[in-house]
Amino acid sequence: MIGLTTYLEQAQTGVWDVPAAILPRVYFDAITKAGGIAVLLPPQPVTAAIANRVLDGLDALVITGGKDVDPARYGQAPHPETDEPRPDRDAWEDVLLHEAVARQLPFLGICRGAQMLNVALGGSLHQHLPDLVGDTTYQAGNGVFNVVDVAVEPDSMLSALLDGQTLLPAVPVYHHQSIDRLAAGLRITATTDAGIVQAVELAAVPFGVAVQWHPEQSPDDLRLFTGLVTAARDYRAADQTRAALNGAGETSR
Repeated sequence: MIGLTTYLEQAQTGVWDVPAAILPRVYFDAITKAGGIAVLLPPQPVTAAIANRVLDGLDALVITGGKDVDPARYGQAPHPETDEPRPDRDAWEDVLLHEAVARQLPFLGICRGAQMLNVALGGSLHQHLPDLVGDTTYQAGNGVFNVVDVAVEPDSMLSALLDGQTLLPAVPVYHHQSIDRLAAGLRITATTDAGIVQAVELAAVPFGVAVQWHPEQSPDDLRLFTGLVTAARDYRAADQTRAALNGAGETSR
């Protein structure tokens, strides 16, 4: 069971134009094609107890793409090009991530998900990449994905998931922000030739990977999703073993 966070946006369908929890199909198609069961997690009021009740039913978590993280979360005023904040989604994903890390639940961050992970753990973001790189290489706009080459650290989990590949050509990108100050505990495991962070990992958990690009847009390369589903199966098996041992211990008393 793989939980995927969703957008909460105004949406049109038929005669309706209403706030709705939505997620592009490519995300959950990638999960199901990799052998998982996709469960959608809309933004909602959250506490640690609520997040843990949700995570009790999951074997892994995906923090998906979407609007910019509120810069107030990392102590900055908004850039003119920064999206209107989505505080409900920020709060939801922040608590889900913290509780997932605490229980060592496997997780994958995608685009905003990588930025949310960094901010949740105390890092900051560059709010508008064209100010740094001078062009719109990383976000063409109008829903058009650009592609960039990504160099992957050879001794990383990401490289292992990619079968030892250390140069990933032409990954699809759509982001105007990126990781700036790296949060404690995270390691940068992929960058572009311009030095823009494209992946981070959290060493404190068995599977904690986040990428800035959009792997769901590459349906012929499901390696990251397959790795997540494999980690989810391992987590579930270990959880069932713990439960069986605890049950046996209670019976013997």
